[in-house]
Amino acid sequence: MTKLNEGAGQHGIRDTLQRADRVAREAEAVRGRAARLPETAAETDKRLSSLRTRTQALHTRAGKVEPVLSELRRRFSADCWQDLQQVPDEAVRAVRQAEEKLREARKARDEQRWPDATSLLSTVRALLNTADEAVKAAGDRLQRLNEVSFDQTAEVERTRFAIRDAQRLAMAGRTTPDPRHARPLDDAVARVDRAVAGLTGRHPDYWRFLTELDAVKETVQRVVEQLRQEMGAGGPGAGPGQGPGRARRNGR
Repeated sequence: MTKLNEGAGQHGIRDTLQRADRVAREAEAVRGRAARLPETAAETDKRLSSLRTRTQALHTRAGKVEPVLSELRRRFSADCWQDLQQVPDEAVRAVRQAEEKLREARKARDEQRWPDATSLLSTVRALLNTADEAVKAAGDRLQRLNEVSFDQTAEVERTRFAIRDAQRLAMAGRTTPDPRHARPLDDAVARVDRAVAGLTGRHPDYWRFLTELDAVKETVQRVVEQLRQEMGAGGPGAGPGQGPGRARRNGR
């Protein structure tokens, strides 16, 4: 502005005109930001309030993880819960960090340091997401172990149904299954059988059983996706093919 006020006589017509244009653009940008300040402040206040409420709720939930772990230790083998031992401390630590970042965000908002406030609130959200997933994992683990310890049949049947469904898809329009699809599906049947046979002893490793069945279902899903892609593209999976396989056999 100083140079602009000094005028063309001192700085030349071209430079003065360019400087005037630049000053006008920058002034317009400042005006636009100023006009958005009330909206920015309101949105920041809303996020602060929402994350503060979420932090308080998570603090309460984190305190309930230890009783869940106590029940897991009492009723199931160590392999079923060892990986969750750090959850209570990690959750509490994440909540404390979130509370600290919230205070910093509040200060940044009061000082109208909007980029800093936005960055700090994103950090708070990430910390709460991490803690929330850990706390939820402990509760979900207990629920799944409870269900499978009472009755493994339902989980086994869901997995075998997925295999049979994939086997039917692999045989669609074919007389002989493609080995690329048949082999992983035959292996999936055998993996389910081994997982069931592994439930032995007074305290079976139910978590290993569940994770193995989950892995089997993921494998089967990949085969299904491959088959559908090939059918959609008119590839090898879309018509008759050659090669050995036992995909027609239902999972036992």
